[in-house]
Amino acid sequence: MQDLIRLTNQYGLLLIFAAVLLESLGLPLPAMPLLIVAGALGADGAISPGAVAAVALSGVLLGDVAWYGAGRRYGSRVLKTLCRISLSPDSCVRQTETLYDRWGGRMLLIARFVPGLSTIAPPLAGAMRLRIDFFLAYSAAGAFIWIVVSLGIGMLLKAQLAVAGTYLARFGSLALVGVAALFLAFLAFKWWERRRFYNALRMARISVEELGRLIGAGSDPVILDVRSAAARRMDGRKIPGARAIDIETPEQHLHGLPKNREIVVYCSCPSEASAARVARLLMDHGFKHVRPLAGGIDAWILAGGDVEDDKGEAGAAGEATPAPLTSSLGEAAGTPTAGERAA
Repeated sequence: MQDLIRLTNQYGLLLIFAAVLLESLGLPLPAMPLLIVAGALGADGAISPGAVAAVALSGVLLGDVAWYGAGRRYGSRVLKTLCRISLSPDSCVRQTETLYDRWGGRMLLIARFVPGLSTIAPPLAGAMRLRIDFFLAYSAAGAFIWIVVSLGIGMLLKAQLAVAGTYLARFGSLALVGVAALFLAFLAFKWWERRRFYNALRMARISVEELGRLIGAGSDPVILDVRSAAARRMDGRKIPGARAIDIETPEQHLHGLPKNREIVVYCSCPSEASAARVARLLMDHGFKHVRPLAGGIDAWILAGGDVEDDKGEAGAAGEATPAPLTSSLGEAAGTPTAGERAA
C-alpha cells in the first residue's frame, strides 16, 4: 500500500493513465486500487480528482475501442481466443453472451465491475455490430461510473487506508507473501475446478467425418445447436436441419425428441463444454445415443460440411439467404452431398 501511494505521488496522472489503459487491454494490473489511492490523495489535495477522472476515462476508452475494433473485424474468433486462456473458458463465453442477450450494449455499464467481463464485453459488442456511437456512449458511461465509485471509496476511506498502509509497512514482506499465497491458492482452486468440470463431462464424441457419413447414409440423426442466441447472431451458419436449443433451459426442448435415434449436440465453445453438458442432461433423461460433435460447428465448417443460414435467428430481415455450401466432407466419404440428395 505504501509503495502504491508513493508511486501515485511520484508519477501521478501518467501512472494512472498507463495502468487503466493496460488493464483495459487485458493485463492483470491493479487499476481500481490505484484509483482508490488516488481518491484518498485527492481528498488531501495532493492530486486533482477531476484530472484523475479525465485521464482514467481516456485510458478506458482507448482500450475499449481497440477491442471493439478487433471484435468488429474478427468476430467470434477474438472471443474464443480470450476465453481459451481463461480459467473458466466455457462460462466465460456463455455468461458473456447471455448477458449481451439480456442487456445488449447496456452490459457495458456494469462490465468493469465484473471480473473478466470488462475485457470480453467490448469485442463482443463489436462482433454483434453494435453501432459505434452507442458503444462509445455505453462504454464512457460505464467507465465514468467505475472511476467515480473508485475515487469515492478512496475519499471516504482515506483514514482507514492510511492505517492499512501503516500496518503493511510494519509487516512488509510477510504481508506480500500472504497476498501471493492467497493468489496462488485461488489459481490452484480454479484449475482444479476446471479439471473437475471437464472430467465430469468426459464422454465419447462424434467426429465430423462420422456425422457426415451418418447424414449421407440417410440415418437422419437429430442435430441440436446449443449455441447462445448471441453466438448464432454472430455466425448464423448451422448444420442443415439442426434445432436451436436454449442452453439456459434445455429441459424445455426435451419433449418430442426421439429416444431411439442418434442425437448429435454441437456448440462453438472451447472443448465442446456446453454441448457435453446438454448431452449429459439428455442421457440423464433416458436418451441412450447422444454424443457431442468434436470441434463443434467450427470443425464442421472447416471440414467443408454443408451449412445453411438460419435467418430467423442470425440475420437481419430482408437479407438474402446464401446457398448452402457444398460438402467436400460428403464427397471425401463417398456419400452424396445435400444438393445431390435433393436432386
